[in-house]
Amino acid sequence: MLKKYPFLKYSLIVLTSLILIIVCFGFWFRSLLPDKKLNVAHTIAEEIPYLSQHRISNRGKILTVVTSTAVMGNSQKKTGYELTELSRAYYVFQANGYEVSVASPLGGKAPVVIDKEDMGIYDYAFLNDDEAQKKIDNTLVLNDIDFKEYDAVFFVGGKGAMFDFPNHLTIQRMVRNYYENNKVIGAVCHGPAALVNVKLSNGFSLLKGKKVTSFTNEEELFLIPDAKKIFPFLLEEEIRKQGAKFVSNEKYLENANHEENIITGQNPWSTWKVAEMMIRQLGHTPKEREITDEENAVSVLDVYKSRGKKAAKEKISEFMLDNSKPIDRLLIAKHSLLEIMEGKISGFIDLVSLVSFIKSCEKKLLKNN
Repeated sequence: MLKKYPFLKYSLIVLTSLILIIVCFGFWFRSLLPDKKLNVAHTIAEEIPYLSQHRISNRGKILTVVTSTAVMGNSQKKTGYELTELSRAYYVFQANGYEVSVASPLGGKAPVVIDKEDMGIYDYAFLNDDEAQKKIDNTLVLNDIDFKEYDAVFFVGGKGAMFDFPNHLTIQRMVRNYYENNKVIGAVCHGPAALVNVKLSNGFSLLKGKKVTSFTNEEELFLIPDAKKIFPFLLEEEIRKQGAKFVSNEKYLENANHEENIITGQNPWSTWKVAEMMIRQLGHTPKEREITDEENAVSVLDVYKSRGKKAAKEKISEFMLDNSKPIDRLLIAKHSLLEIMEGKISGFIDLVSLVSFIKSCEKKLLKNN
């Protein structure tokens, strides 16, 4: 058969070679990824120096608001609030001397979305924190909230917020009251859905003329191509319609914006910055915190997107070789896969090479220690 059709022989050789190359690349790529993270699932807040040392006395109260929506419209897709967007902000507020309450439109146990790949020590500590879990299992009913008790409000993201934040009259009254009384308003990812229908006492939209960010159309449609059918609106699109000056960064990279007493973040990776900007707006210097390996990875990605691979490698060296700061190479590897999904071969190759460079830096550090 192969003698009769020699082109089949060469086709099989080429196909076999391609399969071997792909398999070998797969093994090599997997070797670049870190081994499973140290077991942090049992972390408790008292074990984290940021939370347990140099405690700050009570400065006031901050209200966090999570969604009560467990299913996205008629799609049957499960949703809820994003754990990482609550847990990290919760501990920033608490570490900086604020008592934190959790409320939702319906009250009671709030539906949650947990992405294990994004979980870190603070997120597991939150799951193991009896007091925090009691609050999230028994959220306060928004309609029962006394606005005067709180110095700030933070709207937690999660796709469920798109369904029960925008038209909630108590949310609208609270945001208007806080804005006009110069209290701090924070929101991250889909949390800014709480701002889109707020009218001020003068009848104008709260968002008119203001710089604001949120989960972008690009980020939404990349994850859910039929988002326009599932959600009542696309958040970026609606914010623009309200007259805001929408501010965005590359997808899935940190971006926080401060406009008067309103602080908004683009996505989950912006939560730390939003929470600490809120503390500054409240009149305090945020308590010093060890920056996480995930945040360092996002910084590297930001440098790569804005200044290229060479500058990103310099940033990696600065973090790791000069200052011994860890970088989450798994996150950068995930971004390399986003590049290939968009057909950006050169971006994929660049990011894979950065992952490899981070691994080599880790080996140097181990050798030197």
